[in-house]
Order: sequence, then structure tokens, then C-alpha cells
Amino acid sequence: MFKRFSIGAVAVAAIAGIYLLIDSRTSWLSQDGDYAAEADSVQHVEREIILPVLMHGMVVNNLHVVEDEVKRNQRFSDLLNGYYISPVVKQQLNLLPRSVYDFRKISAHKKYTLLVEHDSLKTVKALVYEPNAVDYVVFHLKDSLLVESCQRMVDTVQRSISGRIESTLSHTIEALNISHDLTNKFVDIFAWQVDFQRLQKGDQFKLIYEENLVEEKPVGIGRILGVYFEHSANGYYAFPFDQGDGPDYFDDEGNSLRKALLKYPIEFTRISSRYSTNRFHPVVKVFRPHLGTDFAAPTGTPIRSVGDGIVEEAQYKTNNGNYVKIRHNGTYTTGYLHMSKIASGITPGTRVRQGQTIGYVGSTGLATGSHLCYRFWKNGVQVDALRVELPPSLPVKADHFPAFEKVKTDLIQRLQLIPFPAKEIQPEVAMR
Repeated sequence: MFKRFSIGAVAVAAIAGIYLLIDSRTSWLSQDGDYAAEADSVQHVEREIILPVLMHGMVVNNLHVVEDEVKRNQRFSDLLNGYYISPVVKQQLNLLPRSVYDFRKISAHKKYTLLVEHDSLKTVKALVYEPNAVDYVVFHLKDSLLVESCQRMVDTVQRSISGRIESTLSHTIEALNISHDLTNKFVDIFAWQVDFQRLQKGDQFKLIYEENLVEEKPVGIGRILGVYFEHSANGYYAFPFDQGDGPDYFDDEGNSLRKALLKYPIEFTRISSRYSTNRFHPVVKVFRPHLGTDFAAPTGTPIRSVGDGIVEEAQYKTNNGNYVKIRHNGTYTTGYLHMSKIASGITPGTRVRQGQTIGYVGSTGLATGSHLCYRFWKNGVQVDALRVELPPSLPVKADHFPAFEKVKTDLIQRLQLIPFPAKEIQPEVAMR
């Protein structure tokens, strides 16, 4: 009996002890640890997390952002009209040397951004000027002047495209949505082998090229990596290859496609009047020689020097309007007439590089519409610029030929994998 009572008492005591342990805040079931804080030790807090908004590397939260384009004839100081910058910063801007930034580079139709404080004065914290899609210049204006030249990250991808001429190259370009930059590079490669003004229906081409992207948006064309072009039942290849002097384009036999001078002085466009010894002049209404080639183009279209050389003349004359004449060597000289204006820095004695902008298309002088009259002299005699025979650059050297053959074979295989479009123009664009 005593034993039973003892066992029962022990059992009751054990149950009571377990209950006390469970109820206790310091029991083994609820020991101090990560989640054992007192109930009233954590205060109720509500927060709104505002992520920083970045523009051009600067936090613009709580700033007024003004985006606009430079208007014609606007200067840098005009962009700040209606806003406040301190007298100290104004003085620093006035004394800023051109080696840091040349304000003459501010051009119409370029984007700029003002970052402005929300105060009664509209204090400008910074101005960002974007001359192109890659480069931008930050003028910090809050307390003291700081000028930063910056660049966005550029990603390069390889693409391929094919097309067939149904009417003209211009119509094909529009149908395929090919950029003018790519078209001009393509035309420049074959300019001396193919007359692009006289393409035939059924001519077709394949291109492998690089496209540059900024923030996943196309901003320009890089290198053309390979071309196959069928014209009048003849096939033409172009392969880039570097023999140590920079990349050049060669045909499938290793002959250079480049010559001393570019064939076209402006971006590929329509020829409105060819070289002629007896043409009816639209202004003076008589037949006279037209010893140049007219390229129809909108006013303001950049005109480029077809080769390296020295500027002999850069002025205005009654018939020629604004014009530039360039001597390239002892044999060749070129002239560019009827410009709307001559490019800055182009004066007699100036050395220019091939492809450099020397002026802009216009209709000054004896001209009825906006166009460029392009003149070409060989040994002092005017000749047809589009028919002159120029010596080609050097072919692939013998010791480089094995490497060139490897590049050529690889590119031919890649070009063969690109299908030509069906008869109706259907662009075939693929990421490579």
C-alpha cells in the first residue's frame, strides 16, 4: 500500500513539475536565444524604402530633371537661362580653358539635361551634355565647377543580314530597315568594283557585321566582318584582314579592294547629274561642259574629303558658292562646290584626313537646288571622278597568305549559311 502511494505521489509530483516547466518562461522548451526577446522589447516601426534613382551616375531623388535639345544658335550659357548658379561658378565657367572643354563643341539638336534643386532660386546642381549616344559631359555646378568626360558602356554583337534588289538599293535599304551607316560602309568597300547607281533587279547580298549597343539600344555599326555580293551574275567577296598596318578589305584572291581615294564624297545618295562635255545648264539655260558630278542631298549633309591631303582653297566665289579644293598628291586634286557652309577649321594650308568632314551640302553660288558638285583633277586636267582609274592598295603579302586563307575559309562558310531572301524582300536578321 505504501509503495502504491509512493508511486502515485511521485507521478503527481512529476506531472506538476512538467506543467511548471512548460509554463515557465525560462524552461528548457523556451530557452534564451534568437527568438526569445521580451514581447514588448520590439517597437512597431513602419518605413518606406525609397531606392536611389540614378541618372548619369548621380542620384536624382528630390531633384527637378529637365531634358531638352540644344536649339539652333544656342550657346552653353543660354542653356542655363532662368536658373541659378553662383557667381563663383559663373566665373569658373568663363575662365574654363579649352583644353578642359571647348564650348564651341556645343551643337544644335544634341540632348542636354539639367538637374535642379527644389528651391526658390532653381539652383542648378549639374548640366549633362550628350554629343552622341556614347559620350556625355557632366558639368557639376553646385558649389564649384567640376567637368567630367564620361562614356557609357558599349556592347558589341554580331549580326547577319541578306537582301535582294527589287528596284533600287535605296528601296531595299528601307525595306530591310538597314541603317545608313551600314549601307555607307558596304558601299565604300565595293565602290570601285560596282556602280551602285546602276544596280540591276535580282542583285543580292549577304553581310556579317557588328552592331554597337548602349543599354540594349542600337547606337551604331562597328566593323563589317564579311560580304558576298552578286551583281550582274558576278560574285564579289570582301574579307577584312590586318597585315600589321590596320584592317583592310580584300577579295577572295587576296587583292585589296581599297584605293587611294574614296569614290563618293558624301554618304551614298542619288547622282543628279553626271560628268558631261555638253550639258544644258539649268540656271544659265545654255549648253556647256559640266566637268563634275552632282550628288543630290539635303542641305546640311556632311561632305567628306575623299583622301588625305592639303586644303588649297576654301572660300566663296560667285559660281562655285562656298567651296573647298584639296590637293591629295602630285597627281590628284578634288573640289567640292555649292556648300551651305565650310566646316570649322578648314582653311588653306590645313591638312585633312580621308573621310574628314570639310563642309556641308547647300545651294550657294550658281545652283538651283541643294546638291554637291564634285570635281576631280588628274595631272591638272579635269576628269570624270567616277571613271578615273586609281591604283589599288597592296595585296595580301606572301608571308601573310596562310593566315588570310584561314580567315577567308571561315568567313565563306559563315556566309554560305545565311539564306538569301525569297523574291519578296524578307529580311533575314540573326544574332551570331
